[in-house]
Amino acid sequence: MEKDFLFTSESVSEGHPDKMADQVSDAVLDAIFKQDPYGRVACETLLTENKAIVAGEIGTRSDVKIPVEEIVRETAKQIGYCDAACGFDYKTCEIENLLHKQSANIADAVVKKDGEIGAGDQGLMFGYACNETPELMPLPIMLAHRLLEKLAEVRKAGQIPWLLPDAKSQVSIRYVGHRPVAVERVVLSTQHSKGIAHDEIEDLVKRYVIDPVLPLNLIAKNIAYLINPSGNFYIGGPLGDTGLTGRKIIVDTYGGSCPHGGGAFSGKDPTKVDRSAAYAARYIAKNIVAAGLAERCTVQLSYAIGVVEPTSLMINLHGDRKVEEHAAENAVREIFKVTPKGMIDMLDLRRPIYQKTASYGHFGRELPEFTWERTDKAAELKKYFGL
Repeated sequence: MEKDFLFTSESVSEGHPDKMADQVSDAVLDAIFKQDPYGRVACETLLTENKAIVAGEIGTRSDVKIPVEEIVRETAKQIGYCDAACGFDYKTCEIENLLHKQSANIADAVVKKDGEIGAGDQGLMFGYACNETPELMPLPIMLAHRLLEKLAEVRKAGQIPWLLPDAKSQVSIRYVGHRPVAVERVVLSTQHSKGIAHDEIEDLVKRYVIDPVLPLNLIAKNIAYLINPSGNFYIGGPLGDTGLTGRKIIVDTYGGSCPHGGGAFSGKDPTKVDRSAAYAARYIAKNIVAAGLAERCTVQLSYAIGVVEPTSLMINLHGDRKVEEHAAENAVREIFKVTPKGMIDMLDLRRPIYQKTASYGHFGRELPEFTWERTDKAAELKKYFGL
């Protein structure tokens, strides 16, 4: 008998203080990559009441300029933080720049004399794919993201004039075996202007945001909508909660549907395998599922600081497979590049593409910059196995 259970994933909006911090850190990375594609970046951002602190370690050419104040203000403006009353004001916020030079020990470990790159740190990274959605992503996290993308679209179009940037979503889906069969709970909390009646918030958010996103064939008869369940939410953004880079790693990835190595992505250049190996693992897993070798695939990679080759590669096909896992591992080693330099070259990661990753998930978004979402190796995998 197949197991029957509820599974929940959450997302946060681009105006959530942690996600705003991620966007600032990745905008710093992009600004450096526009000038120096070989720059090395580990940038952290802290946001609080109308203040931003940007810190971290940077290794670049001496002529590279990092316009931190401009980056913070423009990021806040794009999100919609234009008034301190709603949590942050891009015009008046205080900005502190604490960026400094990267440790020589780390720089020496990463750059090899033969042109190879050692891993920028030790660690383990996971990638995942499944056939629940056209994007080969788990359905709960995809719906959680799409709800907040729709909310931002409605806010920026002025369809609901009292919406403000901070928001969170949560979606609970009934599974039978590993198949999603019904959406049973939807939680959506959105920041709003002061003085808006709760009934109006519930009515308009459901009508303009939730109803257009949820798939009609999966809405449970007893579905529960929890819209702003805490009541008032007019104090939000960095005014209501301090924001930090890297605190939404499950939101960034698969919503808890697979293990997570623990390393954050945003603000890190791709010599940091926390980022590049997580992207490569997703690329591998997605191509394995796209090739029809399995219905689900988890990939683990691990590295040691300064070492070129990964310390391990693991493929889990979860029993729903056409090939053996050890054979899949051999195929991956032959078809994909999993050294730090190999991953950077394979996915063309030395480009200013990263601010776009910092909202609504690093995976499952079919953007041309997101090379790890391609399925261009699926045919080669099928050929390898004679399928």
